[in-house]
Amino acid sequence: MIGEGAVTDEMAAAARAPGLPPPVAHPFIYEINTWAWLESIRVEEGQPTDLGSVPQRYWDEIAGLGFDSVWLMGVWRRSPAGIAIALANPALRSDFQAALPDWRAEDVVGSPYCVRDYVVDDRLGGPAGLSAAREALAVRGVRLILDFVPNHVAPDHPWTTGAPELFVQGTAADRDLDPESFVEVSGRVLANGRDPYFPAWPDVVQLNAFDPALRSAAVETVRSIADQCDGVRCDMAMLVMNDVFARTWGARVGPAPGTEFWPTVITAVRETHPGFVFLAEAYWDLEWSLMQQGFDYCYDKRLYDRLHGGSADEVRLHLLAEPAYQNALVRFVENHDEPRAATAFGAGRTPAAAVTALTQTGARLIHHGQLLGRRIRLPVFLGRFPSEPVDDQLAAFYRLLLAAVGDPAFRDGHWQLCERSGWPGDNSFEHLVAWSWDGATRWLIVVNLSDAPATGHVRAPWPDLRGHRWQLTDPTRDMSFDRAGDDLVDGLFVGLDAWQWHLLRLDRAPERADND
Repeated sequence: MIGEGAVTDEMAAAARAPGLPPPVAHPFIYEINTWAWLESIRVEEGQPTDLGSVPQRYWDEIAGLGFDSVWLMGVWRRSPAGIAIALANPALRSDFQAALPDWRAEDVVGSPYCVRDYVVDDRLGGPAGLSAAREALAVRGVRLILDFVPNHVAPDHPWTTGAPELFVQGTAADRDLDPESFVEVSGRVLANGRDPYFPAWPDVVQLNAFDPALRSAAVETVRSIADQCDGVRCDMAMLVMNDVFARTWGARVGPAPGTEFWPTVITAVRETHPGFVFLAEAYWDLEWSLMQQGFDYCYDKRLYDRLHGGSADEVRLHLLAEPAYQNALVRFVENHDEPRAATAFGAGRTPAAAVTALTQTGARLIHHGQLLGRRIRLPVFLGRFPSEPVDDQLAAFYRLLLAAVGDPAFRDGHWQLCERSGWPGDNSFEHLVAWSWDGATRWLIVVNLSDAPATGHVRAPWPDLRGHRWQLTDPTRDMSFDRAGDDLVDGLFVGLDAWQWHLLRLDRAPERADND
């Protein structure tokens, strides 16, 4: 029940990646807006480009930046019905105009989350193009992540006519009384997809997550996806949890089944695809619940929000959570749903926010365009980026940051929050947050998450530093310090201006006879 154009056994075998290195505990993931990225390559190369014809140097560049996985966002067939709905929507047209002032109707390629069919869009190269892209990544040691949307599909998805019982049903009265929430498809009234806190999405129809046949179809769909990649990012994963779905749809879907949606799907998929990675877009403090239901990683929206509008102490409290929880979070300062970091944080705060998010445990997500300091968030309906100048200063910073976190300690090392303290009458140390990584190398990170200077003592958690001198080098700021190990353990003095940081690698320094 995965629709026309299903991936055959032969295609799946051809798509299987060659041997990859063992997965790392704390991967770096690169999210690429596939359609707009291919369009930008077409313009640069002066010839049509799909996933199967991307010049090899583009894959080299991605691998060279040190990413462990690439999330090719939006490869599935887009919906013509969804495109028509988007073009008729004044609010969306206003968004298109703001992001891409010279937009044309042909730039509206449809939402990647209004899926017509889980088959790679022909305009992106089809299944064969994806197979070639996966192989190109795999030979460079990079895994591939794709999308799965559990909550809804496009109104012209094959299921709406072939299996309408899989959807939340409505009546003609529902359609007449609330045409924004119900749509007629081939003589049946179906509910539009929604989350409980917002109006319905007009371009998608709501799947019934309580229906056993839908859950079986979801297993088959995700298995088909798993034949073509190494992991899946599950859109709005919390919407199909039993309690959330029951609150959203009530009597229309009846009582909740005795089992949850995600354990049913994840367990079944891993029977045929062991090691397949499940990543959840998750909100409403449901991350831990989704981890318990089988997800490897869940979005860390709480850290993002605290970096954006909270205090250093709120960030520190968040980082006090149990390691099992911390290690399964996805840290970011932007993605396709959030404003660009350079806009949201501003040029002065973006580097400190990025250092904070991208040197934590768990998975670290970087969004296509972030590394160049892009400021315009592209609506996902559009298939072309606006012309923007590169922010040379931010681009240079990100090059240095990625080079630093390329150290294996940030992938397989041990992370630990560090203690900090101040002096009577000076509480500015509370603006500092500090943590460390211990692997083949050691790193000490301190960030001032405030608009004012801060000073304090930061204690490194390694007693074996005592009795030696250490060179502390920050490759992102071209700084180096020589310090005694006793000072590091007892409390290293740190003074940082507003929104500044130290990303310090520790190396043994030549011993000397004089006192520090």
